[in-house]
This record gives sequence, C-alpha cells and structure tokens, in this order.
Amino acid sequence: MVSAGDFRNGVTLEIDGVVYQILEFQHVKPGKGAAFVRTKIKDVINGGVVERTFRPTEKFPVARIDKIDMQYLYKDGDLYNFMDNNTYEQITLSEELCGDAMKFVKENETVKVLSYNGKVFAVEAPLFVELEVTETEPGLKGDTATGATKPATVETGAQIMVPLFVNIGDKVKIDTRTGEYLSRA
Repeated sequence: MVSAGDFRNGVTLEIDGVVYQILEFQHVKPGKGAAFVRTKIKDVINGGVVERTFRPTEKFPVARIDKIDMQYLYKDGDLYNFMDNNTYEQITLSEELCGDAMKFVKENETVKVLSYNGKVFAVEAPLFVELEVTETEPGLKGDTATGATKPATVETGAQIMVPLFVNIGDKVKIDTRTGEYLSRA
C-alpha cells in the first residue's frame, strides 16, 4: 500500500480497480483548509490521462507490472510477432497495442513487453537505437552555420529530422522516446 503523501513519478497503483501510473504529482498546502496531493495519472490499459486530487492519508495498493524482455521477430500485416528469450514462447500483438514504440525497432532487437495480470498493454522500445539513413537530400557544402535540419528516412521507415551533414548510408543514434537525432554512430 502506498499513501498519497508518498507518491512518486512512475509508480503504478490500482485505484477503483483500474491501474494508473503517476505522471506528475504536487503536494499542495493551501493557506486555509487541509493539504492535498494534486496528480496527473495515466490509465496504463487504455492510455487515458486524468487529473485527480487525493488526501495525503489515502492509501492505494501498488499494481505489479511485469516487464518481459522479448525479441521482435517480424511484422505480418498489422501484427507484430515477438519471442520470449527464456521460454521461446511466441506472441502476436496488434499494431494499435504496440503504438509508436515499434517505429524505430529493427527485426531481432530486444524490447520490453509490459503486462498486468497476464494481459499485455504496451511495448517499450530500447531508449536509444542506431539506424542507417536510407533516404535524405544531400547537404550543401558550407551550409552548417545555421544548425539547420532536413528530413531523413531510416531503415525502419520512420522519418526524423537530421543535421545537413548526414548522408545516405550514415548510421545515426536516435532517442526513441522523442524521435530526435542524437549523433552519428
């Protein structure tokens, strides 16, 4: 059990039978009246975000989220196929369940599959990936002082913005949470 006074970002709780993850929290002590905790929480199953306030003494059970390392095998239509690295058991997940997580993941890479009570609700890509640029316009010589960017397509088909000096065939490091170019690999 976690009391509202002990909330931290990233904690998963079960509130009224629904599993929520705390995105933001703030302890508020108004000049008049009792203190309270203002939170922004996300429903981990359907992705909805709500703002709620709690008394600091309210207690909620911690929800146990299982994170399993699985290897991404291949995409078949709008279905993604994964294999558990320990048991070699294979599962198939829909494109809508995986969301944008698979945008930067190549075949045979390891991802984390998140589940609650055996029900898979999300896929977490590695934080950083290295991908090859397959399509981009050539950069102009001497046009680097402005820090300008240009669109590029990487080997998974995702579009990112890269500096002008990046060319086709270059390996780039990408932050999968934001989809931003970090550096050349």
